[in-house]
Parts: sequence; C-alpha cells; structure tokens
Amino acid sequence: MTRIDDTFARLQSEGRRAFVAYVMAGDPDFETSKEIVRGLPGAGVDIIELGLPFTDPMADGATIQLAGQRALKGGQTLDRTLEIARHLRETDTTTPIVMMGYYNPIHSRGVETFLEQAKAAGIDGLIVVDLPPEEDEELCIPAQKAGLNFIRLATPTTDDARLPRVLQNTSGFVYYVSITGITGAAEAQAEAVAPEVARIKAETDLPVIVGFGVKTPETAKNIAAIADGTVVGSAIVNEIAQGKPVEEVLAFVKTLADGAHSA
Repeated sequence: MTRIDDTFARLQSEGRRAFVAYVMAGDPDFETSKEIVRGLPGAGVDIIELGLPFTDPMADGATIQLAGQRALKGGQTLDRTLEIARHLRETDTTTPIVMMGYYNPIHSRGVETFLEQAKAAGIDGLIVVDLPPEEDEELCIPAQKAGLNFIRLATPTTDDARLPRVLQNTSGFVYYVSITGITGAAEAQAEAVAPEVARIKAETDLPVIVGFGVKTPETAKNIAAIADGTVVGSAIVNEIAQGKPVEEVLAFVKTLADGAHSA
C-alpha cells in the first residue's frame, strides 16, 4: 500500500471525492514554490502533482509551458524538484506526491538512481506522459518494484482495443484526460466525460481521476461527481503566473478543493 492507495481508501470510507492539484516545481521561483507546495494540503488538496520542468513539454498548453520556462530560467533542476518534495515531508508525511513530467530528465539521471532518490525524497508516484505502455520495462515496472505507483493516462482516443494495454501495469489511479489536445485548452464537460469514466471503471478497480479543462469550483464539482476525483492544473498555475501572493494562490486552490469535495 502506498500513500496514494491509503488516500483513496480513506476518501472512499468518508464518501468523498479526491481533489488533485498540479503545480510546476520551481514556479515562480524555488523558494515560493516550496512555500506553495507546503501549503497545498492545508488548502484541501488530497494529492499533489508536482511538475518536473522540461524544455519540450509536448502535452502541455501555453500556461504550463510558460511555467516550465520560468522554472528553468530560475535554475530549477531535478535535484531541486526532489528538494521541494523533501521540504513538504518535513511537515507532512501523509499527502501523496506524484511527479509528473517527461522521461528525458529521468533517463539522463539513470532510472535506478532516480528511483532511489525519488523514493527517499517522499515521491509516491510517477506520471511520465511520453512513455507508452510498450516501454513499460523502461521505467514503469522498475518504478513499481521500487514501491512507486506508475499512473497512466487514458484519453478520448483510447479505444476499447487499446484500453486494456493502457491499464495493464497502471497503479495508484487512472488519469483520464477529459479533452483531446493539450492542457488548458478547453473546459471539461461532465456529460461527455461520464460515459468514458464508466467505460474505464468497467475494466479496472483503480480510481479514475479526471483532469484537463477543469478551471472553476463548479466544474471541479461536476467532474468529481462522475469520477473518483478531479485534477486542476492550468487554472492554479495561471494564478501563480499573475504574481499573486502565496496566500491568495492557496485561497483559490481551496475554492477548487471545496468544489470537488462537495460532489
């Protein structure tokens, strides 16, 4: 059992949906990023997605691309991203942290070394968007052997023939991408997402969390109501991009969390 498994078991026993928040590590700067991440659990976040900045983020829209550029310009590295996780673990040993990003920085570090360092820093799971199931031996299976969940994305184009392959080695939860395209591109619609969530849940006992296109407390509530929870990323990153104080960013996050938890 990982922290992710424990969190979903607790939420299920409480009859609540999960709220997952994405932030880019090192945005707008290293120290502020540490402060934001440390404040997320108190703002109602059940699982933290910590973005690992990368120079070519092909799945991300402009908001998160720019966040990654700000972070990299400020000197954010893989080591500094792990340091943000360690900083949270000084005060919080229960909130799961999922590192989300691309394979290149992990490959450059070396899979075995990276997994040892990630586990030691308190990372609980990985979402690596450019490693398909055909590459499971590369990172997915080693990660799970090391005790980290490997979370896979399913999308509107993941048909019935492809879905079992996507689910085969997934653990922790399934991340359903509610729209076709990049992050922040459109608003998720619960009536369109519901049949897809049901289709996935018919094939797995894992929780299904819906992300991409969730920008408001109302949408968070509507999407969480038809899934096991929801993810908000670009809307939070946009608050950070506007230079708002940490307390204002966290207050905004709380409105989203309250929306998801009211489902």
